[in-house]
Amino acid sequence: MRANSAPDAPQASTFADGLESPWGMEFMPDGSLLVTERRGRLRMISADGREISSVQGVPRVDHRDHGGLLDVTIDPAFASNRLVYLSYTKAGRGLHVDRNGLTVARARLSDDGSRIDELKVLFRQTPGAVNGQNLGGRLAVSADGHLFVTIGDRHAPQDRMRAQALAYYQGKTVRIRTDGTVPDDNPFAAGHGARPEIWSRGHRNPQGAFVHPRSGQLWIAEHGPQGGDEINIVRRGLNYGWPVVTFGCEYDTCARIGEGTSKRGMEAPLAFWKAPKIAPSNLILYTGDQFPAWKGNIFVGALAGKAVWRFELAGEDNTPRVVRREALFAELGERIRDLRQGPDGSLYLLTDGAKARIVRVARADSML
Repeated sequence: MRANSAPDAPQASTFADGLESPWGMEFMPDGSLLVTERRGRLRMISADGREISSVQGVPRVDHRDHGGLLDVTIDPAFASNRLVYLSYTKAGRGLHVDRNGLTVARARLSDDGSRIDELKVLFRQTPGAVNGQNLGGRLAVSADGHLFVTIGDRHAPQDRMRAQALAYYQGKTVRIRTDGTVPDDNPFAAGHGARPEIWSRGHRNPQGAFVHPRSGQLWIAEHGPQGGDEINIVRRGLNYGWPVVTFGCEYDTCARIGEGTSKRGMEAPLAFWKAPKIAPSNLILYTGDQFPAWKGNIFVGALAGKAVWRFELAGEDNTPRVVRREALFAELGERIRDLRQGPDGSLYLLTDGAKARIVRVARADSML
């Protein structure tokens, strides 16, 4: 679909299809793509989008509700070590088989991309929860070898305040080394009743994350309840408010949640949406050359909103402000589950659902 007839106008076309309930994707150095499907398949898509194969060796997952095989990302030194990271929900054991917890594992991808081996669990959310909602599950690896994991509050209203409690993983971002150990400079590494992996708290359901290449800060996009979706710049040890403060309200009744929209000691979002909710998925920083006017912009996928939001920023990397935002590609009419910048500077949009596809957005003159 072409926004206008100019040669540099963005045009959307199908790159690959035939995907079943995908959740995350990651580009490989050679331009091929790894894509997860929630029922437990890891797919390899060739750089031209024409060939799709299944990667063997994936761990068993619990795909109830919103769970299953979720995100995939690769190590900064993937070209030499072939390491990939997966997030997924895993059922409990024994008396707790009805509970699942977000799990993060590392594995080594074979040279031919046909299987993963040497699987090692790096992190497991304990205790688990009976429902499979508000999981979070996005992964982001920093250049200095730290792995960030987003974890939702698990959608149990009676347990919402666990997002504020440092004894629980719900409603947190966590930071570990890529071998699963806890960095000494984590804010709660000393323990004293807190989970040492915790990096920040007060999150509802963060499904988007990236590490800014210049500032090193973690940026996340998170679902509010009815409205109140947010973009946050996450800093060490800080509190992002949920469920004490929010711009959203209860489903159905839109009754007030918490104490309002701000409180001393709780961080305000960089941006937010009031009702109706857009249900943000992943977010990225665009750094490519194909669309020079977009360089430095933030792009956020929308599930309920069925669009991609573009944010223009001003100011320093650590203290930016939004100067403009707009919804793009609503004409596709599809839920956007993930999005990535391709090696050529194109945008790649992963749609949601049982019959999903990857849409490539490129300059009109590059599609000829």
